Amino acid sequence: MTTVRSRQDALLMAHLLRRAGFGATPYEMDAALERGYDKVLDDLLNPDHPDLIPDDLIRRYHVDQSDLRSSGGAHWVYRLVMTDTPLREKMCLFWHRVFATATTKLIQSRVVTNQVDMFRKYGMGRFDDLLIELSRDPAMIMWLDNQDNHGSNINENYGREILELFSMGVGNYSEDDIKETARAFTGWRVVNPDYMSIRMRNNTARPYGYMSWQFEYDDEDHDNGEKTILGQKGNWNGEDAVRIICEQEATAEFVARHLYHFFVADELPVPQWPHEDPKDPEAIQILCKSYFENDHNIGAMLKTLFESEFFRDAGSRYARIKSPAEMVIGTMRLAGPIELPSQETDMADSACANMGQALMRPPSVEGWQGGTEWINTGSYVERVNFAGRILNDPDKVGVRDIINRIKDLNGGATMTSDELVDNCLEVLGPLEVMDTTRAGLKDYAGKFVDLAWSDEFSSSEFDRAAVALIQLVVSSQEYQTV
Repeated sequence: MTTVRSRQDALLMAHLLRRAGFGATPYEMDAALERGYDKVLDDLLNPDHPDLIPDDLIRRYHVDQSDLRSSGGAHWVYRLVMTDTPLREKMCLFWHRVFATATTKLIQSRVVTNQVDMFRKYGMGRFDDLLIELSRDPAMIMWLDNQDNHGSNINENYGREILELFSMGVGNYSEDDIKETARAFTGWRVVNPDYMSIRMRNNTARPYGYMSWQFEYDDEDHDNGEKTILGQKGNWNGEDAVRIICEQEATAEFVARHLYHFFVADELPVPQWPHEDPKDPEAIQILCKSYFENDHNIGAMLKTLFESEFFRDAGSRYARIKSPAEMVIGTMRLAGPIELPSQETDMADSACANMGQALMRPPSVEGWQGGTEWINTGSYVERVNFAGRILNDPDKVGVRDIINRIKDLNGGATMTSDELVDNCLEVLGPLEVMDTTRAGLKDYAGKFVDLAWSDEFSSSEFDRAAVALIQLVVSSQEYQTV
């Protein structure tokens, strides 16, 4: 018999696994409850193995994805669905949204895939290290034109964006700080930049994905003069600029607000942050304190966040609208593992784009704002249609497991339509829904009568009813939030 305490534990665990991952399959939920919140959180924060994918099978069955001839989104979808280190992969999505870099300008998918690999390695470590690696990243260098940033003639693009969009936010630096930061990053370029720039702009007729630029530092092209960045004077290089930036209170607040926006509750769009206070100023201060007490470590900030009262509080559940990637990947993970060859990764990549989040193709350097911008009439229809297509087969491994668990909850060989709804919500979450949603589901389920599975025909009819309810649940308002 479910106790109040165990029920609350299950609701909290489901909340953690939705936010720190992409939701949990029923099997994953059982395993997590067996381990407990603290141990599960420790596993999420400290993955002890690399996240490998079967490159040989992808090469055999999907040469276009292996060669990254398209945007690279479908290749990433496979890893997102199949990963057993979901928080590390979700942090890649987080940083891809903050440090938005698009194949639409770069043409080459491989360099953006390499950037995501870098997020995988550094995304939960020190923010200083991540910013340095970002500044050395060839995709970012070419995306924000730092190959054109010379000691004799600076290009301010990267100097501006590292302050405005990547670390501090508008209002916390001056135009002089932008120029001085740009000077610090002179000489940070890719190998043979002139030739590579020509190739980047003239290879649209060639196969995509075959180019992988390399970083180099050219001291002869670096401005070795004295610079003043955020009040600190010296002969600074890029590493010094990052150190100075990461020491600022504004940087801690900027990172904290992004983490809150992504993992706790939808905030206002980022351009409004300089003019509007955070939704929960106390939470932001708690995260800022963790930033400075833990040497700017992102993993430590995440631990603080997931252990906090403001995260664990029931009011924070379903307080964010799922991004298209969260919705698509979570639904695919429910349906079961991808078995190659499969067109599902291409379908998922296209669905994300149609919902407003084209992976590896953000709309601008500002990335995606999220929140209510994820939802409109067209994108909601796409969400419903995608979920229906993915969860339409009762013989899929994940769907079959869900149906069997719905049966097991009843303890017999028959079920009322109301019990079907209640059991479906329990197995798929547990999902808390509004009374109006539950009533609508039960009204729909009422058309299924004599629910049983004692023979082949009745079992097939039960499968049909269960699949219809599963599809309806994942079309609900509550399922679109996280």
